[in-house]
Amino acid sequence: MSQILTSRQAEELHKAIIAYLSSSNLPNAANALREELQIGEAFDAATSKKYEGLLEKKWTSVVRLQKKIMELESRTASLQSEIDNATPTSLSRRNQDPASWLPRSPARHTLQSHRDPITCVAFHPVFSSLASGSEDYTIKIWDWELGELERTIKGHTKAVLDVDFGGPRGATLLASCSSDLTIKLWDPSDEYKNIRTLPGHDHSVSAVRFIPSGAAGAGSSGNLLVSASRDKTLRIWDVSTGYCVKTLRGHADWVRDVCPSPDGRFLLSAGNDQTGRLWDISAANPEVKLMLVGHEHVVECCTLAPPAAYSHLATLAGLKKPPPATSSAEFMATGSRDKAIRLWDARGNCIKTLTGHDNWVRALVFHPGGKYLLSVSDDKTLRCWDLAQEGKCVKVLDDVHGHFVSCLRWAPGIVREAVTNGDGQNGANGTPSKTAAKPAEVSIRCVIATGSVDLNVRIFAN
Repeated sequence: MSQILTSRQAEELHKAIIAYLSSSNLPNAANALREELQIGEAFDAATSKKYEGLLEKKWTSVVRLQKKIMELESRTASLQSEIDNATPTSLSRRNQDPASWLPRSPARHTLQSHRDPITCVAFHPVFSSLASGSEDYTIKIWDWELGELERTIKGHTKAVLDVDFGGPRGATLLASCSSDLTIKLWDPSDEYKNIRTLPGHDHSVSAVRFIPSGAAGAGSSGNLLVSASRDKTLRIWDVSTGYCVKTLRGHADWVRDVCPSPDGRFLLSAGNDQTGRLWDISAANPEVKLMLVGHEHVVECCTLAPPAAYSHLATLAGLKKPPPATSSAEFMATGSRDKAIRLWDARGNCIKTLTGHDNWVRALVFHPGGKYLLSVSDDKTLRCWDLAQEGKCVKVLDDVHGHFVSCLRWAPGIVREAVTNGDGQNGANGTPSKTAAKPAEVSIRCVIATGSVDLNVRIFAN
């Protein structure tokens, strides 16, 4: 000890130990140590007061410092990974360009309240609200900017498996689905009152998503919802009536996930039959346009690439030029229990297989900027794949959670309304005026949420 502590520090430590033993009702041990160390008689009141709490304070401060060291080590490792994979362009643009932002540790907020594993998360399209669903049968609404719980929604009688915000313009709804075989609709503008329950599936409902306007002959109503189920079907619902308007059959087993295209024309689904399927739902009788075959285990998740990613994915596919940005479902990604992520083109060809995860791939999301694909896995990591570098993994957040990471969502962009060059009014005969409208601009929000079997939701934000 003399090699580590000065004689004065050693004396202070000895007195602190003796004071701790005395205050802990261990007088014999205190006296024996005092005698062994040749320290005088029992402490007076002032000396006892000085030393009796010192050992606990030192101990708790060490624990706090160890935690801080671990956080700093995690951040250092994250920064080192960025440096190792950085290019001069990415370094100069990282701070100001949302298109190049990637999440980093530690998380801005860790949201704790659920009593069982988290299964799903979803962002409100406008407000700083986040919904999370859990095996504890509840949905919780959080303010992700403040990191605070706003309310708990009860209604399902079994595990909540998925949640999504959407619906008619100006009338956002929250949809949830469950192992209790139902889908429920909740109204955020009326304290999340349950406004409708949609029965019809014959087994657990695994996934639910609002279909963007203009799909399946619905005009621009925004009233359509799609669900995926263990009963091997996908169902399309009209949320204004609660009726199932179409049932899609084709999968040979449990349908795990579904993702609609931005124009609402296509659906991408994935399931236990180890396939992904692309459906054209604009036809009167929706049919499978593509079947994606190649995974060697259950396909857990799927997502469609945004037009911003087309240039990078076209290069991977060997195309001379990317598809037009106005087209949809040109490229897609699937993640599987075989630990692999596969990228596909519109002909059903696998253009790249991304390997690196050590366990089931549970969720995927394309970066809105188009350059990256993010994934989470039961290996507790979040990985960022650079599509401009042939899908190279350029960033790994190790131990993003303490257990399996079950879900991942990116906050939807902020839409700035379209404006016209002029008064924008229709002509006298109801025909559009000659002034052209500029398309609406969407600003990227650098915010993602993850959920885990460790009961925590984590927010990563710029």
